[in-house]
Amino acid sequence: MPHHILVADDDPHIREIICFALEKAGMKTLAVPDGAAALQAIERHAPDLVVLDIGMPEMDGLEVCRRLRHTSDLPVLFLSARDEEIDRVLGLEMGGDDYVIKPFSPRELVARVNVILRRARPTPEPADDRQFSHGRLLLVPASHTASFDGKPLALTSIEFAILKGFLARPAHVLGRDMVMANAYAANIHVADRTVDSHIRNIRAKLAAVGCVDAIETVHGVGFRLGRCGS
Repeated sequence: MPHHILVADDDPHIREIICFALEKAGMKTLAVPDGAAALQAIERHAPDLVVLDIGMPEMDGLEVCRRLRHTSDLPVLFLSARDEEIDRVLGLEMGGDDYVIKPFSPRELVARVNVILRRARPTPEPADDRQFSHGRLLLVPASHTASFDGKPLALTSIEFAILKGFLARPAHVLGRDMVMANAYAANIHVADRTVDSHIRNIRAKLAAVGCVDAIETVHGVGFRLGRCGS
């Protein structure tokens, strides 16, 4: 079954480019021009992912994502005309899975959409029923669930993949390249600021459920898993 993608952008030319690229890759698309229409389309059509422009008038993409996260973990790929760190951080902290700057390569956008979809809907692997645990932190890839001390964690697909990478190597220090290799395809470039935003978001979500030592920074090298309440 082809994936259904909702594209929300106030620029009709951008909508056309994105929809053409996604449909060429075998997906089905629905395009809307503003945030309110995006929320209505999500409720009516239940897409597999939404490509969401941050800079839409009236209701911007950040507000759409904020409202969406009250009730849904639908994957979100943000678009922005500005390479502003504050937009990137806010987008990821609102619960976005990834971030693409305009002007963008349609091929790269499709690649990033595919990465998010694979993470959000992993291919079942019946022979691999492993669980990853460290201290009081537990990840179950088969059900794509995470918890700390029994309290559920609402992680995006990228955040889940990053945290799984740490749990798979609990004694290792991981550089930024390795952190992102656990979450993105090898041919996709991810800026250091995006890496740091994901790490900051994971730390905040874990701190909210009582884990204040989840991921430690090793200055000049990278990151390593903390004690996680052990």
